[in-house]
Amino acid sequence: MKLKFNWDPDKADKNIGKHGVSFDESESVFDDPMLITVIDDEHSIDEERYITVGLSKHGRLLMVAHTDREGRIRIISSRKATKKEERFYADSE
Repeated sequence: MKLKFNWDPDKADKNIGKHGVSFDESESVFDDPMLITVIDDEHSIDEERYITVGLSKHGRLLMVAHTDREGRIRIISSRKATKKEERFYADSE
């Protein structure tokens, strides 16, 4: 089953400006068989949010913040993984 995605176009444009990562590239992280997803307790106030770390189609290790809405993955933000997230990803292999 192919995953379905959506996002706010304005937020996507701001994300490119702030982090240099498009939501289209972020979507490709979910194709990484080694991806790691955890619940984002800190930001799960009104809805359950998740953090996923994985390799994008461009070979960059990204952190993607997202939630599930109406059967789709809604991307909230995305950026290059921090050193701590890189170690977490590497240690899980």
